[in-house]
Amino acid sequence: MTSAARRPVRIGVQIAPQHAGYSTIRGVAAELEGLGVDILFNWDHFFPLSGDPDGLHFESWTMLAALAEQTDRVEIGALVNCNSYRNANLQADMARTIDHISAKDTGVGRFIFGTGSGWFERDYDEYGYEFGTVGRRLDSLAENLPVIEKRWGELNPAPTRKIPVLIGGGGEKKTLRIVARHADIWHSFSDASTLERKLGILAEHGAAVGRDTSEIEISTEIAKRSVAEVEEQFDLGATMFTVGITGPHYDLARVHDWLAWRDAKNA
Repeated sequence: MTSAARRPVRIGVQIAPQHAGYSTIRGVAAELEGLGVDILFNWDHFFPLSGDPDGLHFESWTMLAALAEQTDRVEIGALVNCNSYRNANLQADMARTIDHISAKDTGVGRFIFGTGSGWFERDYDEYGYEFGTVGRRLDSLAENLPVIEKRWGELNPAPTRKIPVLIGGGGEKKTLRIVARHADIWHSFSDASTLERKLGILAEHGAAVGRDTSEIEISTEIAKRSVAEVEEQFDLGATMFTVGITGPHYDLARVHDWLAWRDAKNA
C-alpha cells in the first residue's frame, strides 16, 4: 500500500477502568481529548485484569455513554465489548443510543462498536453467564452480528451513521472469518511477522465471502512496542495504534510520544 493510498494514522488510548475513582477517569479522558488522541476506549469487564483482582473497577457501557456526553471530538468505544453479556438486539440499541448522544450538535455520532467473543471466566462465573467453550462463544458472536446489523436498520431513530464495527482477536479459523464478513476495523496484539501471516489468512477468508479485506482498517496494540516494531506494522498496512493505560496513576508519557509519531506520519 502506498502512502498516498493508505488511511491516516490514528492513535487510540484504552483507559482501563480499574484502580481509580471515576473523577480521575473523567479527568484523564478530558486530558486525552485535549492532547488530540483520535479514539478513547475502555474495556468490557467487571473486575480488574491486572493488579489487585478485587480493586476498584467500573462497567463499560454506562461509562461510554458518559464519555459520549463529556467529549466533543474523539471517537469512543469498548476494546472490546463482550458479546456474551447482553442480548444482541439490546447491544444494537445501546450502540445506537450512544451514537446519538455522541453526535451532539454535529449530527454525526462518534461511537465505534468494538466487540469480541469474551474470555475472562471470572466475569462469567460471578455475573451468572455461561462460560462454555471458545468455539461456542465465537459461534455466538457470528450469530449475533447479523442480528445487531439488522436491528440497526430497524431502530427509530436510526443510527446517525453506519456505526463502525471493530472486531478484536486473531483466531485464524473462526475469528478472522467473522472479521472478513463484518468488520470495518480488525484489532489484534500481533507482532509484525504474526500480523503479516494473519493478513494473508484474512484475505483468504475475504475471498471466500466475496469481500476485499483491504477495506478493513488494521489496528494493533503498541503500549509495550518500540518505534521500530511499530514501523514494521505500519509498513504492513496497520494505521490504527492503541495504547493501554491503567489506574491508579494513568501515565500519559507514551501517549505524547505516539501522538508525535502519528503527526509525523500524517504530515
